[in-house]
Amino acid sequence: MTYFDSRRHALALAAAVACSGQAAHAQSTDTLAAAPQTIEITGRHYDNAVGSSDAASQGVIRAELLKSRPALRPGEVLEFVPGVIVTQHSGDGKANQYFLRGFNLDHGTDFATIVNGLPVNMPSHGHGQGYSDLNFLMPELVERVEYRKGPYFARNGDFSSAGSADIAYRRSLDAPFAQVTLGENGYRRGVLGGSTTVASDLTLLAAFEGLHNDGPWRVPEDMKKSNGVLTLSGGSAAQGWSTSLMGYSARWTATDQIPERLVGSTVDGRRFGRFDSLDDSTGGSTERYSLSGEWHRDGAAGRTQLSAYAMAYRLDLNSNFTYALERPDDGDQFKQRDERKVFGLQASHSLPHDIAGLAARTEFGLQLRHDRIRVGLFDSVARRITATTREDKVRETLLGLYGQTALELSPTLRLVAGLRADHVRNRVEALTLPANGGEASDTQVSPKLSLIWTPVQHTEFFANAGRGFHSNDARGTTARIDPKSGDAVDRVPPLVASTGWELGARTEVLPGLQSSLALWKLDFDSELVYIGDAGATEASSGSRRRGIEFNNRWTPVRWFLLDADFAWTHARFDNGDRIPNAVDKVASVAATLRELGPWSASIQWRYLGSGALVEDNSQRSKSSLTTNLRLGWQLQPRTELTLDVFNLFDRKVDDIQYYYESQLPGEATATAGRHVHPAEPRSVRLTLNMRF
Repeated sequence: MTYFDSRRHALALAAAVACSGQAAHAQSTDTLAAAPQTIEITGRHYDNAVGSSDAASQGVIRAELLKSRPALRPGEVLEFVPGVIVTQHSGDGKANQYFLRGFNLDHGTDFATIVNGLPVNMPSHGHGQGYSDLNFLMPELVERVEYRKGPYFARNGDFSSAGSADIAYRRSLDAPFAQVTLGENGYRRGVLGGSTTVASDLTLLAAFEGLHNDGPWRVPEDMKKSNGVLTLSGGSAAQGWSTSLMGYSARWTATDQIPERLVGSTVDGRRFGRFDSLDDSTGGSTERYSLSGEWHRDGAAGRTQLSAYAMAYRLDLNSNFTYALERPDDGDQFKQRDERKVFGLQASHSLPHDIAGLAARTEFGLQLRHDRIRVGLFDSVARRITATTREDKVRETLLGLYGQTALELSPTLRLVAGLRADHVRNRVEALTLPANGGEASDTQVSPKLSLIWTPVQHTEFFANAGRGFHSNDARGTTARIDPKSGDAVDRVPPLVASTGWELGARTEVLPGLQSSLALWKLDFDSELVYIGDAGATEASSGSRRRGIEFNNRWTPVRWFLLDADFAWTHARFDNGDRIPNAVDKVASVAATLRELGPWSASIQWRYLGSGALVEDNSQRSKSSLTTNLRLGWQLQPRTELTLDVFNLFDRKVDDIQYYYESQLPGEATATAGRHVHPAEPRSVRLTLNMRF
């Protein structure tokens, strides 16, 4: 049996166990599902064993691990990806802030995320390019998270240069369940879910979530969320289909960053605290509704997968980061609106064959996405529009074609070569400033190459290289005039290229211990970013990032798991300047105790290092270390009680820090200084989960 034959049988078995075949799995490589090859430390929590991936920084996280640790917000599911840190600088209804490999990814640029077959990143978004709002995610439905880092994978296109994650939902549940969570500061969450057989081979899954949270803020966040998933599926892992209907809506009051210089001073006769606000009318609302479907067939001729989706999305966001700098009388609040319809389809086919007598497997595919957007930026007071900065209609189409061949050069050496071509076409109708309208298009070809060498049974080495890209906001590709100043501006290219390489190793030589090491480098042609807050594109020089990642999974006994992940990064612009908010070090260490009679427990230490806040490194952010605790008690075979404690030692640290100019009401001049969004203080949540 060849390497590729064994992988095919492994995939079929893993798919049968997981009831896979949904569109999110269409993004996965065959090598990611080699369940029979996993060892004890990965068999229940990871599918990352030697021989299961094409890079040291690639892997799979299973639902069992997600259940073992607490998550303050849904987006923190991505923190299970080694090296990723997820924070927030505003209300919980807004997209999270993501950090990975020396990137302040803002709200998602350069990290591509897919949930249940649907892309999360939004191009040409009202708030920021690649905006990735994961607040609709239901952790209880996650089957697995398949992650990749670097531009080495032919399947991954826009926004995936730093990495990507495919979050696959379940198509069936072991038993119906009801879950209620109560916590401090008005936190209440309820989830109902279950699946049933509605015909001889049809399965219907339904899950619903409701949430309310005020948080520790002086102005209550009053976050209200409603969420639902309905999935109908049929067939088998070898040949089947599924279709999903998803709906999500939320509204909240924002908790934007505040000037650090104000904390502890007296404002309006009272002491201004860390959890205060300078504008109690910021916040917003959002909705996301989608219909998706997929079909797959696996046979002697190979595996074919087809998927399609349609999505309606809306965001109304009100923010105020500079307070009274631009409009002293009314304040600097601004409103960003984004309304869009998104349509997409994907098709792929993979087949085993021989090349010059060597076993090979080739995959080729097509990915098409079309966004029809109405997006605007406005001055506002108490969420009421007072002036229009710009409003546009945008049509954006991205077509990607790829091919990839894995070739078994010898029993110990494998080569994976791929080629990807992407073409984007933008059409902008500038409703307020016609000179900024027009059309733009761009094409990029991206080669990929990987070598995997397994000299001994439990150790493998990787060499990866590839070209990637991210798209720029369509409005920046046709702009001629700055909408605020009226000055002439340069257009930006629709696609910006990245180039990266990685050397890695993974070993399981020591029983119960899996370790991986990756040395990587990633260069971007330009750090061009659309600044939604200003309605213009801000250009900078190219950038260079390099770093080391060291990840460990240790299970000395069946009931204990230790995860220890460390990452160091060096990030600079081409001219040698620091890249603001590029964090130098991150780390996560988690210890999990499981199946100790009715008890289970986990504790996690999470470290976000310091980084330059300005290009000359004269201002740096402060590092933070927080600890989260989970205790579980199995009251009865179908009833479990879970206690989560976030920020266990109540450390006064910040989720995010910036350095810029702002002006407070009553101040005569603007002041440059540090602006922070504090991490939440110690908080406790209690969850009762009942299965029926």
